[in-house]
Amino acid sequence: MLTFNAQPKVTKKLSSQLVIASLLSFGLAACGDSYNDSDNTYTPPVEPPMEYSYSITLTNLTYGQPLSPIAVALHGDTKMWQVGQAASVALEKLAEGGDNTDFIALAENLATTSSDGPVPPGSSVTLAISTTEAMAKYLTVVTMLVNTNDAFSGLTGVDISTLTVNQEKSWRLNVYDSGTELNNEAVGTIPGPADGGVGFDAARNDIDLVGYHSGVVSKDDGLSSSVLTQAHRFDNPAVKLTITRTK
Repeated sequence: MLTFNAQPKVTKKLSSQLVIASLLSFGLAACGDSYNDSDNTYTPPVEPPMEYSYSITLTNLTYGQPLSPIAVALHGDTKMWQVGQAASVALEKLAEGGDNTDFIALAENLATTSSDGPVPPGSSVTLAISTTEAMAKYLTVVTMLVNTNDAFSGLTGVDISTLTVNQEKSWRLNVYDSGTELNNEAVGTIPGPADGGVGFDAARNDIDLVGYHSGVVSKDDGLSSSVLTQAHRFDNPAVKLTITRTK
């Protein structure tokens, strides 16, 4: 008698091939790859860009100097000001009138943010900033001391590329003079609440070089034409700045 046992072997072989094909198909799907059966082309997965996120906290350490809205920028390897060099018009507008609009719009900036309003003495503000630009490895933060002619505080061109997630770094910052407006403290020249005077003036009547600020004199200390009082004087450092990488 003849025994027909070939058919079960074929069925078993086909079944094994189907299982293997299913596993291969699942593996490709799990990897996010793409295979086009019509033309036998393979498309590798697209990696999403790396995101870099930071939390910036600024604290006003002065007694009677409100700070203008804080400008924060991430950018490439450049500095937005240097001691001994002339201030840009964007920095002049910020340092004389507290307006950071042009500074935020500088072409060098790859990511920016600004606080909504001034920061009173003794207060803090925290801002978040993110970027997917790999070149945005440097940080600039700047603000005006508004009860002055053209004093500002901040730091520029600081390399933050080595910060790891949840790592923080802090600075205590001194005050600069933009060198674009004479520090006469006169009526009508101080944009802050001490006077409510004019902010930015395109005419430069000082040395036209950024330097370290010598401080407020005030009418209490012998400058009779000053609208400022001893309360508006400030010591260095005037600002504390902390950055934390969050992502």
